[in-house]
Amino acid sequence: MLRLVVLLIVAVLPFNSGAREGMWLPMLIDDFNIGEMQEMGFKLSAADVYTVNAASMKDAVVRFGNGCTGGVISAEGLIITNNHCANSAIQKLSSIENDYLTAGFWASSREEELPNEGLTVSILRSMEDVTAIVLSGVNDSIRESARQRIIASNIDSISNNAVKDLHYQAVVEPFYSGNRYYLFVYEVFKDIRLVGTPPAGIGDFGGESDNWMWPRHTGDFALFRIYADESNRAADFSPTNVPYKPAHYFPVSLEGVEEGDFAMVLGFPAKTSQYVPSYHVSMLADLVYPKMIELRDAKLDIMDRHIVQDQKIRLQYAAKHSAVANSFKRWKGEIRGLKMLGGVDMKQQYEAGFNTWLNSDSMRIVSYGNILSEYSKLYKALSKYRLAHDYMLELIGYTGIETLKFAGSFERLATLVDAEEVDEDAVEMEKLHLREQAEKHFKDFSRAIDMEICISMFEMMEMDLPQEFRPSFLSIIKNQYKGDYSSFVKALFDNTLFDKHNDVSKFIDKFDKRKVKELKADLAFAIYTDMRNIYYKDINSRYIRINSRIDSLNRVYINALMEYDKERHFYPDANSTLRLSYGEVMGYEPSDGIVYSYFTTLDGVIEKEDPDNYDYRVPEKLKELYHAGDFGQYGMGGTVPVCFVSTNHTTGGNSGSPVLNDRGELIGLNFDRAWDGIMSDMIFNPHLSRNISVNMRYVLFIIDKYAGSAYLFDEMTIVGD
Repeated sequence: MLRLVVLLIVAVLPFNSGAREGMWLPMLIDDFNIGEMQEMGFKLSAADVYTVNAASMKDAVVRFGNGCTGGVISAEGLIITNNHCANSAIQKLSSIENDYLTAGFWASSREEELPNEGLTVSILRSMEDVTAIVLSGVNDSIRESARQRIIASNIDSISNNAVKDLHYQAVVEPFYSGNRYYLFVYEVFKDIRLVGTPPAGIGDFGGESDNWMWPRHTGDFALFRIYADESNRAADFSPTNVPYKPAHYFPVSLEGVEEGDFAMVLGFPAKTSQYVPSYHVSMLADLVYPKMIELRDAKLDIMDRHIVQDQKIRLQYAAKHSAVANSFKRWKGEIRGLKMLGGVDMKQQYEAGFNTWLNSDSMRIVSYGNILSEYSKLYKALSKYRLAHDYMLELIGYTGIETLKFAGSFERLATLVDAEEVDEDAVEMEKLHLREQAEKHFKDFSRAIDMEICISMFEMMEMDLPQEFRPSFLSIIKNQYKGDYSSFVKALFDNTLFDKHNDVSKFIDKFDKRKVKELKADLAFAIYTDMRNIYYKDINSRYIRINSRIDSLNRVYINALMEYDKERHFYPDANSTLRLSYGEVMGYEPSDGIVYSYFTTLDGVIEKEDPDNYDYRVPEKLKELYHAGDFGQYGMGGTVPVCFVSTNHTTGGNSGSPVLNDRGELIGLNFDRAWDGIMSDMIFNPHLSRNISVNMRYVLFIIDKYAGSAYLFDEMTIVGD
């Protein structure tokens, strides 16, 4: 009965949504959002959030690396982001002797701040609607391929002209499925130095056990500093660079939060799919996600067994384990949420109303066609290719079998060397790149783990993939090895050079045309090539073609929806561009008899402590501060607030996003979403969708009382108690 009541309540919500749902473009909030924001308590104006030619909040929000957000919190370029966003950078700086992931790190002076090769921070300088220019020369009579060529050419011209004679970077992004286009101009800073990060027992407290869950007790933050040249412009790393002077930085609030307080999140959310049809939701929840969960469950089980036994492996695989576990748990949560709320049924109900409206007018049928029928055919064709596409990437992609993926990285070198006219400079550059890649690969590589994962993945691939998508080496295992996957994998690793650092280094140094044949004969490279060929020839090409037809239909569908649902305010799906979401600090009731408060405290950290579980180990100094009641000005009610939840619409990419109060002051740092509303990428439910943030009172407490780095406060503006 409860599920039915929830379904009936929620069924209308995404389709009659208020402004609290959505990820809005800051440039456009004056059109609709600012009025409701001010009614909710926001005391500033739209210009305070976004202005091109004057300082505004947009100047204090940074894209951290390639997939997170951060906020500038001082006039000296100090930025704050999540500890988990900085995990990879901190790991690269760590060693067994200096394990900053576990023990933390705090620079006591600017000279001690640690450079991070390859880490960038991007700041948005401007955005502009360029739809008319992008679509110049496009009309409904041309083929889709011609349309895309014209658009691509127009975008290149716009991007190049936007940054001509400037040191900025420009990108044009589509919105509303290609119905609108906006130009974004960024300044990309390349000299980013680590200032401080808490130990894992604070910054990653709860680990994967608590990931996506509420209540949380994680001090998920890290501090970096942006350095610039003497003209305050982005520059490559140099000892002569100086701290960046931002146009705006966020004051840090000590007031804390109360239930009902206004909360605003600014950040770079990665991807949402709010307007997809029911067929898309069904494909993911019923077919693709369950198989991906099985694959990652197997990977995690193998990693976990090795990590608990070896401190070195735990350090090597910290970032890898996190990368695998993150989506694994998210997919499980999305399936649970969609099933509980009847997500497919809800979409279908809305589509039924839309279809009735569409078929009630002959001119609409002429304009839009039979959209839902077309979707049905396309998704039926897409489903098997989407599964095979995602499955193959789980094997040789980012979180795939490391030895195969590493062997495949030599493909470009072989192509360069085997060309009719060899570009020696390009060859040497590629060799340099591969030497660097080899160093990184073997620094964090376990042969035993990779062998076990390889065995498991091959066995599952044989069971899950249809014959047309199975690589030929599986028949070798079946026939020559009598189905003995362990023996085959042992032979693979015994007969490849790609699990031996010294052999790889020598191979790179001596690589020439004669070595190309040797590379192709290597079993790891041959298996990678076998799988890659199937991926590109049999899977990806068809997958792209069907998706292209769906994309074209999406463009028509969103236009039709806007005509059908005229009272609805349509926000654009997230696409890693700067967005604003707003809501309230608020707890929630996920199910009958369970009530979650809006905040957690240091009491909960101590209650969760488990010395035998790495996720719940509490640093001794933190326990001493707690038992002594040494909370300073950061305490409230005899403890220290740690995290809180609010109703902001967030997704991946919002990790590290500044959470601001009604005066634009920093009250928290977004780091996660609650499990019960995790399906918000496709269906936002204000009753259950909650983002999770670390309270700035806890951040300041850790910096001051735990790390003894209160000197950093001298460059911040701290307001409140």
